[in-house]
This record gives sequence, C-alpha cells and structure tokens, in this order.
Amino acid sequence: MVSTESFAAPISPRDFRVSDAEREHVVGVLQKAIGHGLLSLDEFSTRTDTALASKTRAELNSVLVDLPGVVNREPGSPTAAPPVEFRTTMSSIRREGPWVVPREMTILNRMSSSDFDFTEAVITHAEVRIHLDVAGGSVELLLPERSRCVANDIEVVAGAVKNKARNETGGGPLFVLTGRVKAGSVEISRPSYVRIGSLTIRKPWKVSWDT
Repeated sequence: MVSTESFAAPISPRDFRVSDAEREHVVGVLQKAIGHGLLSLDEFSTRTDTALASKTRAELNSVLVDLPGVVNREPGSPTAAPPVEFRTTMSSIRREGPWVVPREMTILNRMSSSDFDFTEAVITHAEVRIHLDVAGGSVELLLPERSRCVANDIEVVAGAVKNKARNETGGGPLFVLTGRVKAGSVEISRPSYVRIGSLTIRKPWKVSWDT
C-alpha cells in the first residue's frame, strides 16, 4: 500500500538557522567595512544589532548585500575575522573617542608610543583579545568602567607591565592580554572622575558639562 503522507519541501539555504560563530564573523566583516569607509558609525551600529539578532541566513546576509566584495561563508564553515594590527616604529598611535574595537587586535610596537582609550569606544564583543609585541616602547590601555582584565600571560624581558585596573562587576567586556614586552612598558588603568556641580573632570584629563 502506497502511503499518501506528504513530505515537507526541502528547506532553502536562506532559511538555515545561524550560529553565534556566524553572527560574530559577520560583525567582524562589518568592522572591516567601517574601517574602509563603507559604513558610517550609525550604520555600523544598526547593522551590528541586526546581525546579532539574526536567526536565519537571509536575515544575516541582509546586512552585507550592498557591501562590495563581501561574502558570508556557507553554514558549517564560519571563520572569525583576523586580528587587526596596530603597527608603529619610532612613532606614535592613539585611539580615542567612539572608535570601533575589534574582537582581536595586535599591538606591534617598536620604540614607539601606543595609547588606546576604550572608555568611549564601540565594543560589541563580550571578550576583547589583545596580543602585545613590544620592544623598547610604551603602551597605555585605558579600560572602560565595569570591564575586567586578565594580563597573566605576558612575557616580560627587562620591561614592566603595570595593571592598575581592578576587575569590576556589571557585565562589561573582558580584556585578555597576551604576548611579549622587551625593554618596554605596558600600563593598564581606568579613569577616575570628580564632579563639581554640572562639571565632570576626568583623569586622564577630560572635562565635560551636563546639558
């Protein structure tokens, strides 16, 4: 006897469910796009929210369709974005304000000054990994409130690593530092604030007024 039971039609690849790894991969692609000037900060924020809330491949790919040369990988082969490298040789680099923080970054410092202020940065990852490769230079990392920091896996040769940032609670990002410091210094800290009426003074120095 032939069964009359109907069979469901094959599911389109566009309707496949996506994993956290695929969502993170797409956020990494969006970070590259903003770095190349393809997206504004507002567009990046909106598309990141959409990507992180996506349930299907169609929803996830919708944030990439108008970006030239951008392709999301097929299910089962998500690849995280490669670390973003900040390279300086006998020079200086500084990142502050609403800059976009990658999930993984490498600080390659040769007799230079590298300052990274994360207090107003756009951080979309629960964990930020920073690999240090420092020789004869200085690195300063200013972490945001409610963040945590692990800096136990750094090799130090004739140099110094000072972690002044106590771990806090509150759901902020986790910063994981690794790498090597030779004849150089790394300082990790958080800002302190003093309020005088509507005036807020931050150390390192920054003054703002309530509106």
